[in-house]
Amino acid sequence: MTHIFVNIATSDLERAKSFYTSLGAGINPLFTDENAACIVWDDNVYFMVLTKEYFSTFTDKKLADPTTHAQVLIALSRESREAVDQIVEAGLANGGTEPTEPKDYGFMYSRDLDDPDGNGIEFVFMEPQAAEQGPDAYASQQAPA
Repeated sequence: MTHIFVNIATSDLERAKSFYTSLGAGINPLFTDENAACIVWDDNVYFMVLTKEYFSTFTDKKLADPTTHAQVLIALSRESREAVDQIVEAGLANGGTEPTEPKDYGFMYSRDLDDPDGNGIEFVFMEPQAAEQGPDAYASQQAPA
């Protein structure tokens, strides 16, 4: 089984923990201290939110400023369009910003959310038929007869 641990930097660890728990994520206390917090999305997906100082010990590269530079865009699926809207609204109410308009492709709906540090997360719902058979199969089923 594969697990994904996405490492992101923060300038305020307590603020980041509060933000991510407001979205419904949990925190694994076994991997959380004054330098890092293990944000649990589900049994396979985790964010390791690291202070900038601690993050810099994992690389010799200069850290990108997520408020001005995109280094990665993290996309997480939700079970419905309403769930996408709910999680983004929770993020906006807790210090996040929405950098772009919602995108509705018919078979897929997404909204972008930047956390208080500027790290970008895209929340996505894809119609099950499109996810299983591709967007063209979904579109052909939606066309009027």
